[in-house]
Amino acid sequence: MTTVPGQVPVAQQGHRHPLDPEPVRSTKARAVFALGLIGALTGFFVGGVVPATIALTLARQARREAYVSGGFLTGAGWVRRGEQLAWTGLLLAAVAIVAAVVIGVVRLAGAPFGHDFAPNID
Repeated sequence: MTTVPGQVPVAQQGHRHPLDPEPVRSTKARAVFALGLIGALTGFFVGGVVPATIALTLARQARREAYVSGGFLTGAGWVRRGEQLAWTGLLLAAVAIVAAVVIGVVRLAGAPFGHDFAPNID
C-alpha cells in the first residue's frame, strides 16, 4: 500500500469548555526573573542575597500556583531562568564572603601581635 504525497492530516484537538479561562503568563514569573537578574548582577557585592532569596521564594509560589491552575498559568521558562539567576547571585555572594574572610585572615596573620616597643626597651 502506498500513500499519496501531500499534507499529513492534523489530529483534531478537543473543544474547550466556554467557561475555561485563557492561558496567561503568571505575573510572579516576571517577578522571579527580574529579582533573579538583580540578584545575579549584584551578587558579588553581597547585596544580591536579598533579591535572590525573594526570587526563590516567589518561584516556589509560582510553581505551586501553576500546578493548581491546571495549565492555565504559563511562564515556567521564566521561573526556571529566574531561579538559575538567583542561585548564581547566591553563589557569587558566597564567593565574595569567602574571599573577604581569606583576605582578612591573611592580613591579620601578617600584622604584628601585641605592642611594638622600641629596640632599647626590654
